[in-house]
Amino acid sequence: MSEIRDLAMKSKAWPFEEARRLLKRYEKAPPEKGFVLFETGYGPSGLPHIGTFGEVMRTTMIRRAFETISDIPTRLICFSDDLDGMRKVPDNVPNNEMLYEHLQRPLTSVPDPFGEYESFGHHNNAMLRRFLDTFGFEYEFYSATEFYASGQFDEVLKRAAERYDDIMKIMMASLREERQQTYSIFLPIHPETGRVLYVPIKEVDAAAGTITFDDADGREWTLPVTGGNVKLQWKPDFGARWAALDVDFEMYGKDHSSNTPIYDGICKVLGGRPPEHFVYELFLDDKGEKISKSKGNGLTIDEWLTYASTESLAYFMYQKPKTAKRMFFDVIPRAMDEYHQQLAAYPGQSLEQKLANPVHHIHNGDVPESRMVVNYSMLLNLASVASAHDKGVLWGFIRNYAPEASPETHPDLDAAAGYAVKYYEDFVAPMKQYRLPSDLEREALTDLRDRLAAWDGPVDGEALQGEVFACGRERFEPMRDWFKALYQVLLGADQGPRFGSFVALYGVKETVALIDKALAGDFLAEN
Repeated sequence: MSEIRDLAMKSKAWPFEEARRLLKRYEKAPPEKGFVLFETGYGPSGLPHIGTFGEVMRTTMIRRAFETISDIPTRLICFSDDLDGMRKVPDNVPNNEMLYEHLQRPLTSVPDPFGEYESFGHHNNAMLRRFLDTFGFEYEFYSATEFYASGQFDEVLKRAAERYDDIMKIMMASLREERQQTYSIFLPIHPETGRVLYVPIKEVDAAAGTITFDDADGREWTLPVTGGNVKLQWKPDFGARWAALDVDFEMYGKDHSSNTPIYDGICKVLGGRPPEHFVYELFLDDKGEKISKSKGNGLTIDEWLTYASTESLAYFMYQKPKTAKRMFFDVIPRAMDEYHQQLAAYPGQSLEQKLANPVHHIHNGDVPESRMVVNYSMLLNLASVASAHDKGVLWGFIRNYAPEASPETHPDLDAAAGYAVKYYEDFVAPMKQYRLPSDLEREALTDLRDRLAAWDGPVDGEALQGEVFACGRERFEPMRDWFKALYQVLLGADQGPRFGSFVALYGVKETVALIDKALAGDFLAEN
């Protein structure tokens, strides 16, 4: 066993821990199908959100970790439940009034409100696939509509009819008495209206593989369970899909965790072996509410990528997957900075440390070099002070600070400068709120201004930070009041950068001019 495999078998990084647990599944013999199958599920009832991406990202991390410790081939399926009936109209799509007449029709039978694809389901599937392809995921896409209609699901559906009572027994235990009266694992698709029907089933003929039911008009219908004429309710569908595909691993959110015994039980009844599970905590919006595709709260994939890199998003997904995380625009700068901190640390780490570093799992061991000589948070502050609406403005300061840097030699820094300008325009500029200094603060700012005007030492962040401290040390207790004053008076914000490093980047003379403007009240007048 190679050194990396040896260390991976001991690593406490969660992808390796999950991979080792999955490997135990086949410690006696390899899978008969010849590979280990990972699956992620997606309900295309609304536009894909970051949680959907995170599920594929995290599953891929575990898959790659598994490939590090095992020679068993792997596959990843992304399964879209696009045969599901549209139960409500999403708030965050155009022309949504056109969708109301299509309620309860399968998503792949609902017109696309964007007017780009043959259906709403196809549109949402395409959005998900576009991003997964852009990020370079290796996966196979499965559509429930095609899966049911093509016959790939027929054998399991027939088995579900044969073992209907056993599956219903599992489901009945989880339902309220009122729901029990009308519940069936099978949802017929009406031959005339095309709607997915939630109706009582009068008869299940296991031998014929059919179901009989009455529609809303009281007409009796008998349909085969095969060929896309019916679909399974979502909980039975989970377990049946595991049995049909012989899934070895699937992760899902905490809101599904109470259903795990149901999924597993149905999978067993249908002759399958339940997969290994990984339950992750939910993503929350700025109000602490669960992110919802139909509400459109929280962040979309495209919104994150407007202000930061895909790698920063992957880093955010890596961190503590079993801890609930608030996901809104203000988490982006920290994710960008921490990702590059880990990237910069990677070359100097031992192999054991590298395997525990998030960037190893983000890049599958092929980790690039970080060229971020200025971090993202500092770029934001620079954009704020310079009122920059073009990244070229930031490069004027960056070149003075790091003459060796250029957009060509530091593409990640160049991209970050562009992200920072956009973030500044959308989130920082509208919130700027300057104030005049108090008498004590004016005294300290004047002292700092004079010290910087007389500065003849190296333009070094640490040395300049010493001057900043000297101006506040004897005047403020606690010292954070001094730094808060700097940020509010000079930057129009409550928080800000390590000020000495900011002076080194922005320029000593430029900072003197900045303080002069603040003392004169120019910023307050401009705002």
